[in-house]
Amino acid sequence: MPAKPKPNLTPGEFRQRAKKDVASRKRGTPVPPAEVHIQRLLRELEVHQIELEMQNAALRLARDETELIKEKYAALYDFAPVAYFNILANGSIRMVNQAGAALARMDRSRMVGRSFEKFISLPLRPKFHTFLEQVFARNAASLIESTLICKGHPDRFVAISVQLFPDGHECKMSVTDISGRKRNEDTLRVSEIRYRRLFEAAHDGVLLMDPVTRKITDANPFMTKLLGYTRAELVGKELFEIGLLKDESASQEMFQKLKKNHQVRYDNLPLESQGGKHQEVEVVANLYQENGRPVIQCNIRDITVRKQAEDILRRNEALFSALIGQVPIGVYVVGPGFHLRQANPPALKSFGTIDQPIGRDFEEIVRFLWPKAVADQTLARFLHTLKTGESYRSPDFTHRRRDLGVKQFYEWQIERIILPAGDFGVVCFFNDITARIQAENAQRDLEILTASNTKLKKEIIRRKSVEVVLHQSRTEERRLLQQSRKQQVRLRELSHKMIQVQEAERKRISRELHDVVSQSLVGINIHVSTLAWEMKDKLGGLQERIASTQQIVEKAVGRVHQFAQELRPTSLDDLGLIPALQTYVSTFKEDTGIRVRLKAFAGIEKAPEIVRTALYRIAQEALMNVAKHAKASAVEILMENYDGKISMEISDNGQGFEHNENQVPKKKGQLGLVGMRERAEMIGGDFSVASAPGAPTTIRVAVPYPQTRKKSVKKST
Repeated sequence: MPAKPKPNLTPGEFRQRAKKDVASRKRGTPVPPAEVHIQRLLRELEVHQIELEMQNAALRLARDETELIKEKYAALYDFAPVAYFNILANGSIRMVNQAGAALARMDRSRMVGRSFEKFISLPLRPKFHTFLEQVFARNAASLIESTLICKGHPDRFVAISVQLFPDGHECKMSVTDISGRKRNEDTLRVSEIRYRRLFEAAHDGVLLMDPVTRKITDANPFMTKLLGYTRAELVGKELFEIGLLKDESASQEMFQKLKKNHQVRYDNLPLESQGGKHQEVEVVANLYQENGRPVIQCNIRDITVRKQAEDILRRNEALFSALIGQVPIGVYVVGPGFHLRQANPPALKSFGTIDQPIGRDFEEIVRFLWPKAVADQTLARFLHTLKTGESYRSPDFTHRRRDLGVKQFYEWQIERIILPAGDFGVVCFFNDITARIQAENAQRDLEILTASNTKLKKEIIRRKSVEVVLHQSRTEERRLLQQSRKQQVRLRELSHKMIQVQEAERKRISRELHDVVSQSLVGINIHVSTLAWEMKDKLGGLQERIASTQQIVEKAVGRVHQFAQELRPTSLDDLGLIPALQTYVSTFKEDTGIRVRLKAFAGIEKAPEIVRTALYRIAQEALMNVAKHAKASAVEILMENYDGKISMEISDNGQGFEHNENQVPKKKGQLGLVGMRERAEMIGGDFSVASAPGAPTTIRVAVPYPQTRKKSVKKST
């Protein structure tokens, strides 16, 4: 038995192999009939297998081509610009492309399976349902127009075209948006109705004509009234036949101009109606396209009354101009369009620097003649009179002209008038009084100059006497100033002496309290204590009274000691400035709860006693002010030898105050600053305060130091 062909052989290779096998068997030895039959069957099977393989390959190729065509069809279907819907016989949507989903404003996955009738507007659903049944019954037209519901958007007019599939169970529906076309049709229909109404109701005669035959095809009612012909009598006639043009050649000439320029205008044509009435008309003919056909439209307007009014107007204007020209003062007229309409010779002379003022913008003229402020005011007056009719009279108008550069004087008046044409205008009457005003001013100046000369002589005499008195007054003023300065120096010396005497007296009283009164009270307390110890076993009640007396004496000793410290701390004399300040700072911190940081250099103790006392008192007064007014939580006192001077700076983090060096103190808290300044000046020092509301306060004192030494800082709290 021959080997089974390999499945990977091509059909051509199978066929060649089968032919070779048959040829080889014919050349071989004879075989028994049974084997011959079997071998023949095997060969037929092999050939049949080869044919099947060939058919299978062809089927695979056809399948691949079909899949490719299907993908192309699906892409064309999905991305087609036309909306496609595949509809089953029951009206449900089986497929929809992207354009269809976009038209219905809904996702495709939500549309599949829904009835297409749900997207048709409710009044048209029965009609669409009948149309769809007839489509599947194969006896209906394939096109229908309907209204499609778009979610969240206005409904759209659509044209629906249907193609039934051969199986009869499904159809393909193409939906085209015709909303724009419908709107255009509605607009065109409305436009035609409006045009017809305008044509029928126009107050001008309108004729429609055929450009080829030059015959009238239509006429509006006003035209029939104007000529006295009926519409039937006008249709079919040429223009010269109804008396509009004099003859046929004139009609041909008009049509030639129309073909060339598409418009012809006659401003004044005589027209005779059927009844013999003569009229003057204005004719405007236009050639245009209507639905692809050329049409001529003639608009004919009766201007007989207008011509008569124009003649009357011309006569009135001539009379008005003659009247204005005879007025001896300047007169000009401003029309409703705010242009200079007329001006008589005196007015034109005033406008001499302006080239051809008649007809020019009046605002431009005014702004050329006068400065901006004057021009604005003048124009406002003219506009107010033109609008309200209220007249205005200016007896005195004096300003410098921009064009001439000289000052001129005018009397002027404006009134609203009715011009010959029937419009409102403003007439201005003005008189140039510059020469008169200049003469009056010269006379007045002469009188004023004479009076001034007389007054000046009297003033010279008075000033000489005043100069003598002024000289005496200045001498007396210098004397009083020198006396005041001497008294100020004496007052300052007296103040310094009072401070020194006060400090010495405090020192004496403090010593007396500390050395005499305090010692006496301590001695009394000791004697009372001894007495109480000796009599403790004898009189219990007396012992309690003695103990109470001891407490009173101890309190008196403490109070005397405190009073002595306040008057003059003994540590200031015994130990020095720094220990005295440290003691006071500690007491101040305990009494107020305000943190105080003290820094001082040791060399300050070598300063004179009066300097150390003054610095102590300044620091004491500053801390008292902080406790009373500053609302601070921390204070820093810095004493150092800076640039050959003893410098003391006291700073807090409080709320500050308004301070002016030259202002007299008004608040009680600011009187302490005066005392500090007096003490600083008493020792030859400088005193300054830096403060503002809401900001920290800093007090600085600088006192000359006897010797310049290297700065050293000793920290103490």
